[in-house]
Amino acid sequence: MSKKVINTPLPTGEYAVGVFSYTIYNDREEKMYNAIGSKRSIPVKVYYPAAKESVEGLPKARYMSKATISAIRKNFYVPINYEKVESDGTNRSECYENAPFIEGGRFPLILFNYGYSSFLEANTYLLIELASHGYVVASVGHPYEGMITELDDGTTLKMAKGILSKAYSPMLPSILSMLKLQKAKGTNEELWERFDAMQKKYNRFLIERLPEWKLDTKAALRVLKDKYSGMIDLENGIGVTGHSMGGATAFALCEDEPEAFTCGINIDGGLFGDHDGKVITTPFLQMNCEANKTAVTVAFVKNKNIAYHAVLRDMQHLGFSDLKHVIPLKSQVGKLDPDTAHKTVCGIHLEFFDTYLKKAKDKPVFENSDAVTFTEYGP
Repeated sequence: MSKKVINTPLPTGEYAVGVFSYTIYNDREEKMYNAIGSKRSIPVKVYYPAAKESVEGLPKARYMSKATISAIRKNFYVPINYEKVESDGTNRSECYENAPFIEGGRFPLILFNYGYSSFLEANTYLLIELASHGYVVASVGHPYEGMITELDDGTTLKMAKGILSKAYSPMLPSILSMLKLQKAKGTNEELWERFDAMQKKYNRFLIERLPEWKLDTKAALRVLKDKYSGMIDLENGIGVTGHSMGGATAFALCEDEPEAFTCGINIDGGLFGDHDGKVITTPFLQMNCEANKTAVTVAFVKNKNIAYHAVLRDMQHLGFSDLKHVIPLKSQVGKLDPDTAHKTVCGIHLEFFDTYLKKAKDKPVFENSDAVTFTEYGP
């Protein structure tokens, strides 16, 4: 990709997409080690269906802020220039800030969490696609645990120093253990036992942070219920999805509170968390690259409802985010064509949530292709 251009997929649904944001200030005591004694504030960005005629003449919303682009440059060494993408118009998303709500329109709600050390807009293209097909989708931020966190009052919070060394501690043995797990063979039960032993030895910090991510998500939900109940339809519960740590959060919410969070998707996240003595009773879908498929088998061991496993070929972990359209290095995002990857990830989401959240069909139809293979696990 040229540093002059951000490649933006176009949404395919019947609706235009509006976007707004809000921040939940001082939600609770902050437990992050770098901010003890302060209050936790949570930014949320919401994408929603809008009538196409209502956005005619409106400017498209900015995709990434100057601070976010600076963080991406620093973390991924991507030669993207904020002033350039602003001047050439490519730093715009296919959505419209504060577009008029559809009067009387109520749509199913999906909550999204990004990956650890990522950022609020990291999966914007997926969320816009879902909204264009008739979903309200809220992306939840996690201060000090994303590469950059921006609040509505202009406050910018950087990622806590040393956080990755806490997440994988000690770092070198943890990485070596993960690499061995990626190559491991065995039954789903055996692989789950191996992953669980690994996370309890090296990833205690992530296990401890997961309940806080759940609380962030439920705080975002409270505001949506209180202030935006007229635009969301909760008849069939709430859908959850997320990338990496965000996917582990989706699994934990479905596992612990199935009466509220009725179906979910994990996008290439290791299923960190305390799953001892628990089962999952909601439909759930695991989406992985080949390298990470051994880190999620608890979903096929403890499922008391239907579970699906979608494995994408020629993908890397970052390729499940928008960065596949921004980072040119295939070693980081995978060799799968970015547009094919986007279409595949979006299509899986729509097929799953149309079935289990909209109740538009009895069962999803997942078909193997050159890009993806599916496995179904009964309860």
